[in-house]
Amino acid sequence: MATHVITGAGSGIGAAVARRLHARGDALVLHARDAGRAKELAAQFPGADTLVGDLSDPDKLSWAFGHQSLPDRVDSLLHIAGVVDLGRVGDLTPKSWRHQLNVNLIAPAELTRHFLPQLRVAQGHVVFVNSGAGLSAHADWSAYAASKHGLKALADALRAEEHANGVRVTSVYPGRTASAMQAKVHQQEGKEYDPSRFIDPESVATAILMAVDLPRDAEVNDLTVRPGQ
Repeated sequence: MATHVITGAGSGIGAAVARRLHARGDALVLHARDAGRAKELAAQFPGADTLVGDLSDPDKLSWAFGHQSLPDRVDSLLHIAGVVDLGRVGDLTPKSWRHQLNVNLIAPAELTRHFLPQLRVAQGHVVFVNSGAGLSAHADWSAYAASKHGLKALADALRAEEHANGVRVTSVYPGRTASAMQAKVHQQEGKEYDPSRFIDPESVATAILMAVDLPRDAEVNDLTVRPGQ
């Protein structure tokens, strides 16, 4: 039975991936920001384990994990959680920059550091769900795009470092996806939100699992997913 550690499993792409893996009987370790959220995830995915830690405060993740049981092996570590706060460079505060960098970049690096021994044992797979903003930055997206550009750099460096250990690393770059985050983006943009205009999270989940399930003779390094209509 494969074991998967997932952040962002409560909604959107993360929930779609978790549902697929849960349905096929794999073992799940679902990250939650607090005990209340962990209880909700445990009810949503019976039999799954939870791991509590605040991604917005990565300095404390090591302490939090030190007081919880971690799996002995990890077949995949799926970084799907993320936050966005739009704003022009002239308006964004250091607090907004730090929050997005902490959740979107520094916390994934810290989680990866903690789980690398277990990933090496399993010759596992690290998947970073990035964004189109990780490839190109536009007005009002500076902090979010910077965090996602950094996430690409993290993935590229990790791949080079861990290739000899048999650890695969994939970056996935979805276009705009129908999710709670997309609803928030539209609210910040002052636009009406119509989820039917965007990628279904299930479609992105299909792409992610294709990369994870690929036979060992191949590796998907970078995968871009764009709206089909």
